[in-house]
Amino acid sequence: MEIILKKDVAHLGNADDIVKVKNGYAVNFLIPQGYAIMATPTAKKIHAENLRQRAHKEAALRADAEALAAKLAATELTVAAKVSEEGKIYGSITAAAISEALSAAGVEVDKKNITVAADAKVLGTYEASVKCYKDIKATVKYTIVAE
Repeated sequence: MEIILKKDVAHLGNADDIVKVKNGYAVNFLIPQGYAIMATPTAKKIHAENLRQRAHKEAALRADAEALAAKLAATELTVAAKVSEEGKIYGSITAAAISEALSAAGVEVDKKNITVAADAKVLGTYEASVKCYKDIKATVKYTIVAE
């Protein structure tokens, strides 16, 4: 029997795959548990249309993320921090501080998507990684200056 998987199933396939399985496995486990639906001609047409629409949306999201990554790569930030006489930073520069600096520069990025270098203890220039989309990342350079 052919089925369309709605979720990833170990040793069988990933979501949206059309696979052949034994009738009992499909009728008694996969379909009742919500892992699959029967692959009727109508279901196959709907599935193909959904995949086409999802690919179109995915392409648009990917293009937006690449534009954001290019904008972030061209952006250089200045972050002010309290500093001791030796030039060491009190506390640390967090993802929230980088997010606020990006907002001031006109780029909105959620602080959850920013990874800051952990070794930023003194004044200088550092890099932070920003996740724009699934596999698209950008690097933002920021300079720490004394307040």
